[in-house]
Amino acid sequence: MQAIDLDVLIVGAGLSGISAAYYLQTRCPHKRYTILEGRKAIGGTWDLFRYPGIRSDSDMYTLGYAFRPWHSSQAIADGASILQYIRETAQIYGIDQQINFEHMVRRIRWSSEQALWTVEVERLAAGDWVQYRCNFLYMCGGYYDYTQGYTPEWPSLSQFEGRVVHPQAWPQNLDYRDQRVVVIGSGATAITLVPAMAAQAQHVTMLQRSPTYVVAQPASDARAEQLRRWLPAKLAFHVIRWRAIIQGIVYYVLMRTLPKVAKRALINMAQQALGDSYDAKIHFSPNYNPWDQRLCLAPDGDFFKALKSGQASVVTDQIEQFTATGIQLQSGQHVAADLIVTATGLNLRLLSGIEIVVDGRKVELGTSLNYKGMMLSDVPNLALAFGYTNASWTLKCELTSMYVCRLLNYMDRHGYTSCMPKNFNPTMATEPALSFTSSYVQRVIKHLPRQGRQRPWRLYQNYLLDLLMLRLGSLDDGNMEFFRAWPSQRQVE
Repeated sequence: MQAIDLDVLIVGAGLSGISAAYYLQTRCPHKRYTILEGRKAIGGTWDLFRYPGIRSDSDMYTLGYAFRPWHSSQAIADGASILQYIRETAQIYGIDQQINFEHMVRRIRWSSEQALWTVEVERLAAGDWVQYRCNFLYMCGGYYDYTQGYTPEWPSLSQFEGRVVHPQAWPQNLDYRDQRVVVIGSGATAITLVPAMAAQAQHVTMLQRSPTYVVAQPASDARAEQLRRWLPAKLAFHVIRWRAIIQGIVYYVLMRTLPKVAKRALINMAQQALGDSYDAKIHFSPNYNPWDQRLCLAPDGDFFKALKSGQASVVTDQIEQFTATGIQLQSGQHVAADLIVTATGLNLRLLSGIEIVVDGRKVELGTSLNYKGMMLSDVPNLALAFGYTNASWTLKCELTSMYVCRLLNYMDRHGYTSCMPKNFNPTMATEPALSFTSSYVQRVIKHLPRQGRQRPWRLYQNYLLDLLMLRLGSLDDGNMEFFRAWPSQRQVE
């Protein structure tokens, strides 16, 4: 089998993979690297999802890269614009020339004796396999299964005579004009789909088992536009970006500190947006506190406008069974449909389901500890990009990329070949790394790395704390082992 040797291998050419490559080639220019992408194109999530209305659910001033400011007036951007932004970034910095497409990583094996990862890759187009060998692996493949979304087991679904579509596998040129559409779900995807489809459909019904917090927010940031006019471009970007970061942190802390007040405020905001058309206490009052699950965003209140106009409606009920012409609910109501969209979520799949073996030992993610939100205990020379659950994904991923570069340069300066996070406190209490009550998290929570009760094993979901730890904190913090030689002659520093 052909083997290719590199210093660093990046897996994934989406938002975080392009960021990782930029920082690596600018801060570690001596490192040979390449990117392996299992799909045929750059973009990750933003190339995969093609459903109507696909857009960001975070502001673009923080979802965009710090090294290439987002200059559009749209703070909430559509998917096509985000995809173009990612691809242009890759082209501008020559990153697109370092990507091997349709290279699907299947298995990675670490050898302590060689201080190398052997990466087994299936080349989908060629129909063969190739091996890559590298000293450091940076996993940027996201957090969910790209091959299929999640659909509950509904035995009676086969009785429905219309069409059933999952947003993750949206058919090209699907025509739903003048059709009765039922969107099952109440998450961000459903909140996006309803107003987008209502513009052409005869009617769109969002069928939810339980409510979600929905927040209306301007799609354009008027204050950001003012700052652009008043300040030099570079200064304006930094002010706008930091304003968005601080504002997000403050809102999150207030909501978690005063959940009852926050819940009441969010329901009242929804009621004001709806007017008398719906009772927000029934349809937009979840049985959990704000940020136990992610809040849903409605740019310019488009979701609420669709409901008020009568083009769309929301029904809060349980599915009894599917019928030939729609859905029978437990309340006795029947919702007619020509098209059913199952916006029922993702299959969470960390590290793309790749098998990880360290010195012959298969790594079980559920027994690992998450180190600084970017590495795994007892797994050498491997980092993973995983963004915030309460803020823009890119914020944490960029901090991680900068930390990886610091780490690589530190190792080179001291002659180290390997590093490995190690928990030296066996009595430290642990808990799930993600506190979300969302179904897609709870279905796989036991298979995800855990977190400790204290740093650097604790995830704070706070950009300022991570900035201090990852940008300014010590690399040799007493929880990271560094090695100059493996295995018998290794020296732990």
